[in-house]
Amino acid sequence: MPKLARDYNYSNYSSYTSNTVSDVRTSGKIYSYSQMRKRKIKARKRKKNPLRFLLSSLIVLGLLMIFMPYSFSTMKQSVFAPTPYKNISQNLYQIAFPVTNYLSNNWYLGERKFSYPLDSKDAQMNSIIEGVNIPSLQGELLRLMEEYPMVKPAIYVWDYETQNYVDINASKIYPVASIIKIPVLIDLFKSIENGEVALDDTILLTEYYRSEGSGNLQYMAGNTPFTVDKLAQVMITESDNSATNMIMSQIGGMNTVNQSVRDWGLKNTEIHTWLPDMRGTNHSTAKEIAQMLYNIDLNEKFLTDASRNKIYDYMSHVHNDRLIQAGLGKGSVFYHKTGDIGKVLGDAGIVVTPTGKRYIVVILAHRPHNAPQGKDFIVKASEIIYKYMVR
Repeated sequence: MPKLARDYNYSNYSSYTSNTVSDVRTSGKIYSYSQMRKRKIKARKRKKNPLRFLLSSLIVLGLLMIFMPYSFSTMKQSVFAPTPYKNISQNLYQIAFPVTNYLSNNWYLGERKFSYPLDSKDAQMNSIIEGVNIPSLQGELLRLMEEYPMVKPAIYVWDYETQNYVDINASKIYPVASIIKIPVLIDLFKSIENGEVALDDTILLTEYYRSEGSGNLQYMAGNTPFTVDKLAQVMITESDNSATNMIMSQIGGMNTVNQSVRDWGLKNTEIHTWLPDMRGTNHSTAKEIAQMLYNIDLNEKFLTDASRNKIYDYMSHVHNDRLIQAGLGKGSVFYHKTGDIGKVLGDAGIVVTPTGKRYIVVILAHRPHNAPQGKDFIVKASEIIYKYMVR
């Protein structure tokens, strides 16, 4: 070892280093002076003033509240309703719902609205008086459903004599195809009773009314005159779509029929589309269809005898006898209306057996498009119901 190293006083050095290290020791680690300085600076940066943060947030929020509505309105107008004429304003709500410009019964936030009174205490139709569920008949129908897993049915049956019933998905909303013509027919006769329309009134078949789908009026010459009586007849017996649209126009249009339906006390029956309604937007439930039939037949205050007899006449001559009627016994009378839009097949009416037994039956079958299983299910279900009723 060099002499200089041997003569050095290590005791003094030890004392110095121990004091120095004690000043900069933190959490068991030794830091240099520069490192300690950096740590103190970072600590000061991490320390925040909550009052300053709150004040900054309030200022930013205020600016957003002032400028965002204007910016959003300008952006929406330029994207959804661009126009080079800046001084012309557009009301998008009125473009989407033009009917409210001349037909409304409500005012909300400066906009005209049309709302239906869903909970009317003065409903014109009576509710169906139900006894008890018929478990044996319902069980047979449920077993039949297991044989047709691709068919999703709604069934309602009501016995006049006992008031007992079967309810399978009867309150579920279904597209009802041409069965929607039943409320149109009822509203027509309510309008006749009120003196607004007459059976001998004539309507010209114009291109505006000509509709595809069921019925032969679509093939008739333009401007051919038809009486309301004839139009109502072919609307039911042939399920004529052109005739249906002509009648709806004569009594005030879809909104008028929908308002009448609400006045009757029905909540789930509604017309959204002129016929044909291939998308299935016109809807109801099996039970509400049964309620309409119930009131046609049993509610003396709802319709006059003249209206009721005319409706019976139309509905007893329906050409399509391949659904519920195909499952009835010989000699039975069936007042009914059918419907078919491919994905839904249905039939609804009042059955009078040869012995005088009466019951209401509604069957709606949701199926793969035009699948024959839908028809087969309705016929077999009708057979089961008929056999139970006449046993």
